[in-house]
Amino acid sequence: MSEKTDMTAPRRLVAELRALTPARVGLGRSGASLTTQALLEFTLDHARARDAVHSPFDVEAIAVALSGLGLETLAVHSQALARADYLKRPDLGRKLDVPSYAMLAGREALPCDIVLVIGDGLSPAAVNAHVTGLVEALLPKLAGLRIGPAVIASGARVALGDEIGALAKARMTILLIGERPGLSAPHSLGGYITLGPKPGLTDESRNCVSNIQPAGLSLEEGAIKIAWLAREGLCRGVTGVALKDESGLRAVAIAPT
Repeated sequence: MSEKTDMTAPRRLVAELRALTPARVGLGRSGASLTTQALLEFTLDHARARDAVHSPFDVEAIAVALSGLGLETLAVHSQALARADYLKRPDLGRKLDVPSYAMLAGREALPCDIVLVIGDGLSPAAVNAHVTGLVEALLPKLAGLRIGPAVIASGARVALGDEIGALAKARMTILLIGERPGLSAPHSLGGYITLGPKPGLTDESRNCVSNIQPAGLSLEEGAIKIAWLAREGLCRGVTGVALKDESGLRAVAIAPT
């Protein structure tokens, strides 16, 4: 085997691996440092992640889009009234502010099976870009269930959905929220499914469907998983560690041989 072949094969393998993943693979080096190209790409992705965290949450546009899907929409806010407070004080993002609490508590809401909560989370940009498409894919898969209002929550942490669900008299909360941006995934959504929402629940009580974005789990795939967990959770009376995502098993069982 020639020296040229010895050098070409590893490069080809690295190129093939790069084509399969957005992860940083085989960045190379210049002396003891990264190459200029790798450093520039890292800096750009870091800037995109920061931008995703600080992007404005387009509540009005989301409300209009969800209304077009036939959902009643309500806008609420957590106690983290400024983005700086939200980032420094996660506890404030887990509780409604006084006007929002009073509004939800004062509504004459009928009990429902599911209340949808749309939270900005750590990537408002992800929610702005993808949540309408995800909800559009999700609603037909929840047909037959009583769906309450879509509550659009600013300054939201995951646990805010528990308080909202309790006030909405919902058996279950489905919270769709912007996830913490990664350097290769600044616009990723997470879906959290919680049976019997109430303040004080912790994460073992809920299921999570993560990395819903074009380069990860597609909107359709995310909707399938969320709907499966929601229906099974309501049927079995459990979510969280007691409910494992077996949505893929059914797809395998019905696949043609």
